[in-house]
Order: sequence, then structure tokens, then C-alpha cells
Amino acid sequence: MAIVILACSYVFPGISVASFWVALITAAVLGLINLIFRPILLLLTLPINILTLGLFTFVVNALLIMLVGALVPGFQIASFWWALLMALVLSVAHSLLYRINNH
Repeated sequence: MAIVILACSYVFPGISVASFWVALITAAVLGLINLIFRPILLLLTLPINILTLGLFTFVVNALLIMLVGALVPGFQIASFWWALLMALVLSVAHSLLYRINNH
């Protein structure tokens, strides 16, 4: 995931990563935050998530990415929309890596 985060910084102008090590730390912090806060937030936003057929999950992921941007020095997200785009890219990459590892 650190490579995907670094690639996002090269492709999207609203995402900035200082180095590979910052991308690695960002991936670790994002994984830790997803482990702790994501289930709680998804449970709290379950009615909205049901109404949007699961699309609100991307909003939750974008907010968590913005939180990581505030916590990790050297990793910056310009706006919510860039975080939402990064959440989409990370979700697709995670799905592809999951398929590769399970086949």
C-alpha cells in the first residue's frame, strides 16, 4: 500500500508525500487507524451507508485519510476531494491485491 500511496502522490497534484519512508509510515498509520476507528465509524454511519448502498464508506475512508494527513508529517492532502479520490484508488488497489493473494 505504501507504493500505491507514493504513486498517488506522483499522479494526483493534490496529494503530497515527501519520501518512500513517509509513504511507508502513512500506510502503517492508515492501517492502524482503519483497524481502530473504521469499524466504529461504519457502525455509527450504518443508516446512511444503507441508504447510499455502501457508497458512504468512501466518505468515511476519505475522512480517515485526511486524519492521517493531519497526523503524519510529510503527507499532505489538499482537500476532501483528493482524499476521496485516494480512498477510491486505495480501495481498488486493496481489492486487486486481495484477489492476487487469494488465487
